[in-house]
Amino acid sequence: MPAGRAALECRALTVTVAGRTLVRALDFSAQPGTVTCILGRNGTGKTLTLHTLAGLRQPHAGRVTVAGRALGAWPRRELAQRLGLLLQLTEDPFPTTVLESVLIGRHPHIGFWQWESRHDRDIAHAALAAVGLDGFASRDVTTLSGGERRRAAIATLLAQDPDIMLLDEPTNHLDPHHQLDVLRLFRARAAAGRAVVMSLHDAGLAARFADRALLLFGDGNWLCGPSREILTEDTMTRLYGVPVRQLDWADGRTFVAL
Repeated sequence: MPAGRAALECRALTVTVAGRTLVRALDFSAQPGTVTCILGRNGTGKTLTLHTLAGLRQPHAGRVTVAGRALGAWPRRELAQRLGLLLQLTEDPFPTTVLESVLIGRHPHIGFWQWESRHDRDIAHAALAAVGLDGFASRDVTTLSGGERRRAAIATLLAQDPDIMLLDEPTNHLDPHHQLDVLRLFRARAAAGRAVVMSLHDAGLAARFADRALLLFGDGNWLCGPSREILTEDTMTRLYGVPVRQLDWADGRTFVAL
C-alpha cells in the first residue's frame, strides 16, 4: 500500500435503517498502523456502520474506498484478502472442529478446487495459539463456551490476515483477562501495519487501546478524532445520556457512569 494512503476511507457516508438516519455524511479514514474505536449507545448504528464499511450493505449515500479503490470495484475474493469482519455473533450451523472453523479464514488465499496446504494449517494453528486455544484444535466447535467460541472467531480473522480488520464488539463474552489479551493482540496487529477498527462499549478500554475514536449519537451526528481529544467527560456524558466522570490512574484513564 502506498505510503500515506488510507487503508479504508469513507466520504459523506450516510447510514439509515427503517427510515431513520443513524449516521449522516460521515467522513472517516483508517490508516495502517492505527486502532480506531467506535462508541455509542445500543441502536446508534455501530454494527450497521461496520457492515456498510465492509460492503455487506449499501450506504444510503456516500462512498467507501479500500486502498483508494471503490469498495464495489473489488472482486470479492481480492477484497477478502484486504478486509475482514468479525461479526458480533457467530453461528455454527454444522458440526466442525475448531481447526476446521479457523481454516475458513484461509479461504480467500486458496485457489478454487484446492485444499488447505500445510502452510495454511500452520497459520491456523498459530492463530489458535495467539488466542490461547492451541490445545483446542480437534475439539468440536459446539462444545466451546461462549468466550472460547469468541476467541475461535477471532482466530479465524487472524488466519485470514487482512490489511483491514473490522471488529464488532470483539470483547463480547470475554472475561477481563481475555478482554485485555485480545485488545493487546489487535494493538500488536496495528503495530505490524494493519488498520484496526472496532466497536466497544467500554470507554476506558477505548481510551487505553485506541489511537482514534468515532462517536455515534444515533441521530445522524458523530464526532471523530484522536482519542485523547474525543474521549472526555463531556462527550461521554452526551454520548451515553448519563453523567460520566473520568478517573486518572498511573497508566491511563477510565470513565465511570454516575
